[in-house]
Amino acid sequence: MPLYESVLIARNDISQQQVDAILDGIAAQIEADGGAVRKREYWGLRSLSYRIKKNRKGHYALLGLEVRSELLKEIERQLSLNEDILRLLTLRVDEIDEAPSPVLSRKGEDRGERGSFRGGAKPAGGRFESGRGGRRGGDDRIADQPENAAE
Repeated sequence: MPLYESVLIARNDISQQQVDAILDGIAAQIEADGGAVRKREYWGLRSLSYRIKKNRKGHYALLGLEVRSELLKEIERQLSLNEDILRLLTLRVDEIDEAPSPVLSRKGEDRGERGSFRGGAKPAGGRFESGRGGRRGGDDRIADQPENAAE
């Protein structure tokens, strides 16, 4: 059977349990047909880049599927009719990576790096120093003078 990865965005008005119920329904349909859900990730409530149907945030989820294309088309049709689903993107892939997706692996790292210059710590070099012209150190002035002028 072909392999697919599907990302869906659900409205922020629904709860995470309702998103899980939608994903469980998809998994039940696929398993009843003899397919399998190889990967399932809930990415959380995230901000959208732009408004979709008056929503600024959405619940993101990733599914790695092994399913017949006919059933996948039917599932996509049903999800497009569901008012809780804002967007759905499904791609055919050669293999499904079992490791956590980059979105989940980056999620923990962002917390530590965010706001590294807040709280009084400022980057070295001052606010406007760009490395072009501007202030020059005393060593540069000496190097610019001719050697005979120093004697």
